[in-house]
Amino acid sequence: MFLHIGGDYVVSLRNIIAIMDLETTTISKDTKEFLKIAEEEGFVKSITEEIPKSFIITEIDKKSKIYLSPISSITLQKRARFLEEKAKILRKV
Repeated sequence: MFLHIGGDYVVSLRNIIAIMDLETTTISKDTKEFLKIAEEEGFVKSITEEIPKSFIITEIDKKSKIYLSPISSITLQKRARFLEEKAKILRKV
């Protein structure tokens, strides 16, 4: 199953490590430093021109990628849960 994270981007649910709220997590100095280093090393991808509300940490083929999304972390988590529930139902059929 794939999660629409904003713009023209979708990510496989199995590649998602974390969905984080940008505003609340960047209060932490450690999170700010993590995102700064990730951006400097080219791991961060802003997917739209809109102000990001969340970031999604993914790993694909042992390579990390962080997407900055204009969609709130709560909305993304609800979408992910919905897709996981759908997948469970489909497996039973």
